[in-house]
Amino acid sequence: MTSCEAAPSAPGTDAESRSAGLRYGALFGPVVFGVTAAGVALPAVASALGSPPAATAWVLTAHALALGVGTALAGRLADTRGVRATLLIGSLTLGVGALVCLLAPGLGVLVAGRFVQAAGSGAMAAGAMALTASAPPAVRPRVLAGFGATMAVFSAGATLAGGVLTAWLSWRLALVLPVLSLLAVPFCLPAAPKPGNRGRPLDLPGAGLLTLAVSAFLVLIQSTALALSPPLVTAAALVLLLSAAGLTWRVRTHEPSFVPRALVTDRVFLRAAAIGIGVYGGLFAAMYAVPQLLVRDHGWSVLSVGVWLLPGAVAGAVLSRLAGRLTAGDHGNRLLGAVSLAFAAALAAGPAAPGVLLPVLGASLGFAAFSVTQVFTTALMAAHIEPARRGGAMGLLNLTFFVGGGIGSAAVGALARSLPLSTALAAVALFPLVAALTAFTLPRPQVPR
Repeated sequence: MTSCEAAPSAPGTDAESRSAGLRYGALFGPVVFGVTAAGVALPAVASALGSPPAATAWVLTAHALALGVGTALAGRLADTRGVRATLLIGSLTLGVGALVCLLAPGLGVLVAGRFVQAAGSGAMAAGAMALTASAPPAVRPRVLAGFGATMAVFSAGATLAGGVLTAWLSWRLALVLPVLSLLAVPFCLPAAPKPGNRGRPLDLPGAGLLTLAVSAFLVLIQSTALALSPPLVTAAALVLLLSAAGLTWRVRTHEPSFVPRALVTDRVFLRAAAIGIGVYGGLFAAMYAVPQLLVRDHGWSVLSVGVWLLPGAVAGAVLSRLAGRLTAGDHGNRLLGAVSLAFAAALAAGPAAPGVLLPVLGASLGFAAFSVTQVFTTALMAAHIEPARRGGAMGLLNLTFFVGGGIGSAAVGALARSLPLSTALAAVALFPLVAALTAFTLPRPQVPR
């Protein structure tokens, strides 16, 4: 495949490679604040705006919808119009959404602002992954190591950042933390190829059908938390069935479909998706349940929870660097499988152990599994998918990850209605367990492209 984009200058030395990874990680890292940091602020949002908890939950649900779909759309945009254009459009969208959130007079406008902001965050995530995957094979492991280490720090510090801002300044600032990605954009643009048209049109009908299907699915799995009425649940189910049927027909009959037919049957892609769904499902469940468990059952403050979860950043940073170095051989999947298995074990053993050690350990291992997953799957797709289709493939892959996260948080929330939180969390240990078993079955990576 040819490209009309000029290749940027590639990082050469070890220091340049690590610096590139840190910059790309800083571009992606604030994206995770949109869920974890914002979740801490929800009680303050409900109090300030006079909204019931069920309605306030839309602050997170709308963000999850737009983030997943925005990442997939931006990934295809990076393929068709270039990473530079993707970052510039995403920056504008992210900034506008954050401004709306800061000025929103009521919940409806706030939810709309969060939706726009998350779409911009999706572009930041897609651009960061495309830049990381485009690093030359010789330096890609070092770039991935820096990328994953930075991601680990952001993910582990999200709860603390949200708690500090909510307690000391304003809940509105906690909701717009993803805007920090804009600070990294000027440092990433020089590495992005110049804008150009590759001549591959964007399948707008396919993108629309995928958006409807994912949106309806996420609304359905969150219906209990959102307290949706039976008619609304029925309507969402009908939208899901119709859009899924339409998308299936589009994939089978339209060659340049938004969801490529070859990708749907690609075993490596499907296994990577299963890993991400399992890890993200476990992490989102832990980030929903562990802070509540520590605050409600053990009397911790939100700030204390954030401080005690910070060691997960250290573990994630170390393991991410190791994962980056192991991607060229067959040991990267073993590291990912081992970390995911330890994550599952910590969650599953929670009800059997007194105290707070296992919940804190489980959340910390979740951060580590998250960062290693991002590093390994990025390396895997970079080696497996041709460059001209890589952005779209990675965007769709991360869409499945975020959907998995929504399933995990919805599952533990539903189980917690009739079970203790620790027991509900133990039940969703199945997510990282599946991720671990899938990781161990991955084939040895091919020579990176």
